[in-house]
Amino acid sequence: MKRALTPGTFDPITSGHLDVITRAAQLVDEVVVAVAASPKKRPLFTLEERTDLVRQATAHLPNVRVEPFDELLVTFAEKLGATVVVKGLRAITDFEYEFQMTAINYQLNSALETLFIMSPPQYMYLSSSVVREIASLHGDVEQFVPPCVRDALARKFAE
Repeated sequence: MKRALTPGTFDPITSGHLDVITRAAQLVDEVVVAVAASPKKRPLFTLEERTDLVRQATAHLPNVRVEPFDELLVTFAEKLGATVVVKGLRAITDFEYEFQMTAINYQLNSALETLFIMSPPQYMYLSSSVVREIASLHGDVEQFVPPCVRDALARKFAE
């Protein structure tokens, strides 16, 4: 069985993330969406909330499961038996960062491959931080996130 890992903070999951996950699910037997704790990023949503939102957003994909993690990605991949990491690339700035991470991961575990999926034009500049900014100013994020996330953001910024 080919198992891929799609890691991220997903604070929150966007339609761009969902596009990458959906496309990855067409390439392998199972995709594990790995939701990183990322406390240094000071996420808006807790790890539990982010994991739950990703589960809701991917519920229609039968070969996708969601797991939180708080360790090195290569260690988590080894525990799960994942042989490939799938990452989305938007602009050239993503490439530089992801290239660095791929090189480090290769040094830590050369058996773990990295596969990049290019974002389609409508998601090229979409990011979780942009979505959070729009939502914090009570803007409409419906076109950028799944309905469960739209609702969670509305609740979060109504507080």
